[in-house]
Amino acid sequence: MIVGVPAEVKTAESRVAMTPDGVRELTSHGHQVLVQEGAGAGSSIGDADFELAGARLVTGAADAWAAELVVKVKEPQPSEFDFLRADLVLFTYLHLAAYPEVAKALLAAGATAVAYETVQLADGSLPLLAPMSEVAGRMATQIGAHYLESPNGGRGVLLGGAPGVRPARVVVLGAGNVGWNAAWIAQGMEAEVLLLDKNLDRLRFVDQIHKGRIMTLASNRGAVERAVAGADLLIGAVLVAGGRAPLVVTEEMVAGMKAGAVIVDVAVDQGGCIATTHETTHDDPVYEDHGVVHYAVGNMPGAVPHTSTYALTNATLPYVLEVAERGVAGAARRDPTLLAGLNTVAGRVTNAAVAEALGVDVAAPLACLT
Repeated sequence: MIVGVPAEVKTAESRVAMTPDGVRELTSHGHQVLVQEGAGAGSSIGDADFELAGARLVTGAADAWAAELVVKVKEPQPSEFDFLRADLVLFTYLHLAAYPEVAKALLAAGATAVAYETVQLADGSLPLLAPMSEVAGRMATQIGAHYLESPNGGRGVLLGGAPGVRPARVVVLGAGNVGWNAAWIAQGMEAEVLLLDKNLDRLRFVDQIHKGRIMTLASNRGAVERAVAGADLLIGAVLVAGGRAPLVVTEEMVAGMKAGAVIVDVAVDQGGCIATTHETTHDDPVYEDHGVVHYAVGNMPGAVPHTSTYALTNATLPYVLEVAERGVAGAARRDPTLLAGLNTVAGRVTNAAVAEALGVDVAAPLACLT
């Protein structure tokens, strides 16, 4: 199969969908890999590294998109919509619930699109979302600490406090991969950490690992209201696989927060879980609402592209290889994990959560595949 790796074009997105080791693995199985020149530059991977691994460099995006299987990091941007076509398999993060215009473009083109974020194991875990969730969660705390500094608009609080001075209170909504990693880094920086989730088993796991250094709370309206009111840093990390994130924090709750508090809504690429957040970019990452600093960049791991690129490829490569070896239909029939990843096929939405979020009927993916 011919596999294309175009350069990312989303604002300040410097990741690339494949490392040289990924190229080497695919070419060793007889597949051809087309990498757009300069695609790895932002991740400190040179064109020569890709060539040495067996890739063929192509000069423009059109050449990379001409492949049978295109692997990317982020959802297609409007400038890329014309590259979508019926005989294309696209494998990338899509987040169609948050980006309905991307869904419309994929459906209009009849493209087959597999979303990293809905590839799901039998136990419900999301193996291709996990590495970027871990990165984003760890980043959320350090970003929040940065914006709590008064020159950056915050209330001038050091996350870990000082001897004799109370540390910052960090409230994390959601104990999945994002939330757990955010809470872990926050407690490592000696903040006072509250982690809320509806899943008591998940909270038990965190409590056993961290032995009380992270306070775990069952999430409900009252608990959220009290926690948000006292937060110096609020991190939104609520996820519904494939669907829009639920709104957990209302505008009234935000209005009741301390002046100069900071919100980092990691769920913004799924629509956000805080009523006052809207997506921002790395070029213009923050804004103030109700006296609270909001950070809501939709591709947070793009700020650390070298780390993120290698973490992502480590997770995606086995699935990319499976699709290249068997074709998307053969791979999906053989592997229910990949079947769950199918979001659009032949002009139909084939993932139930995505269909519900978009307000359209869901189609059986195997029936749509030929």
